[in-house]
Amino acid sequence: MSNTSCNTSCVCTLKMVYPVLWLGLCRSDHCVNIDNKPVKDRDKYVAGEFRFRHGYSRHNPRKMVRTWAEKEFRNLTRIHQAGIPCPKPIILRSHVLVMSFLGHQGWPAPKLKDVDFTESRAREFYLNIIQMMRNLYQDAKLVHADLSEFNMLYFNDSPYLIDVSQSVEHDHPHALEFLRKDCTNVNDYFRKMKVAVLTVKELFDFITDPNINRSNINEYLERAMEIASTRSLAELAQQEVDEEVFKNAFIPRKMNEFDDHEKDFRRSQQNAAMYNVFLGMNADLSAALTEPALLASQGTNEQGQRVDKQKGDEDEDDDEEEDDEDDDDDDGSCSGSESESGSESDNSESVEEGKEGEGEPCGVKKAIHVRNRNETTEERKTRKKAVREEKREKRKAKLPKHVKKRKEKQIQKKKK
Repeated sequence: MSNTSCNTSCVCTLKMVYPVLWLGLCRSDHCVNIDNKPVKDRDKYVAGEFRFRHGYSRHNPRKMVRTWAEKEFRNLTRIHQAGIPCPKPIILRSHVLVMSFLGHQGWPAPKLKDVDFTESRAREFYLNIIQMMRNLYQDAKLVHADLSEFNMLYFNDSPYLIDVSQSVEHDHPHALEFLRKDCTNVNDYFRKMKVAVLTVKELFDFITDPNINRSNINEYLERAMEIASTRSLAELAQQEVDEEVFKNAFIPRKMNEFDDHEKDFRRSQQNAAMYNVFLGMNADLSAALTEPALLASQGTNEQGQRVDKQKGDEDEDDDEEEDDEDDDDDDGSCSGSESESGSESDNSESVEEGKEGEGEPCGVKKAIHVRNRNETTEERKTRKKAVREEKREKRKAKLPKHVKKRKEKQIQKKKK
């Protein structure tokens, strides 16, 4: 005892942290996690993982505790190497894990639930945490499986992940179920902080979308938060129902998860909007996405700014409808003028002039460019382009409105 120094530090036994006096096993900036308490359903988080493919003892509590401590050490190592804020793992001996200490002068860093944020600061932390969740999934290939305000520490003005013993790999049989639970927990906490959060599905898509990268992630988040902040009360009410449906939806990942491939695939196409982003496919699973689904609904205008393609298509449709109305007015004025001229002359003569005149007979509308039921995006663009070209040619020979109105007034005066 006289040759060994004693240090005061923290020993963590699962959820309990005790300051104790211990022999010089570590420095004062380390903490010890002793895993010796039973946790329910541990087998659910270990079974199916490739890292434990050689087996583990599920019926021996002591061996299971050692497996649990080894799992946390491996997860912490992987998370730390991915550059995600977390305690640095130092060493593992049996069921004792030594890691770096998060705190100041022996006082541990507070949990996120114990920190008071302003609304703007809470929004910054929300964006920071959901990017951490994405990095955890995409870079570390892990899902936390118990992420909440209780398992994050506030240290150096940043959130730190802790308690990762139950974290599973992204291809674990229950990984997507755990990920949806993590999304729900994070959204529920920040919703209490009056932050306009994404829906569970939107957050799930952001984490799993393979087309999001460093070049478009800021634009994606800006667009997603803009949509979240402009939701109406009716949309928020419908959102609660949609979230419950999504949290219980079946998300296939492998072909062997289908019993009858053709039948189940047709059924999955109807519900594909729930998980097509996760699969990297478009809404009807007919082709792969090459950019994030949220940004794919946007185009670029002449000034190089992003515009909503759906809104642009609606504007084009409105323009086409206006053109159709103008054409109808032209047809109506033509038939009206002919009928008026027919009142002054012979009606049959005006009809013959209408038949023998150049172009289509007045009042006759030719049905062109009919939209197919199973029209693809490219076919739709081609059809709309052809319609616009035809409308443009029609407008060249169209009678100006002021001239048309003048003629109508003259006809009305003659009638009087």
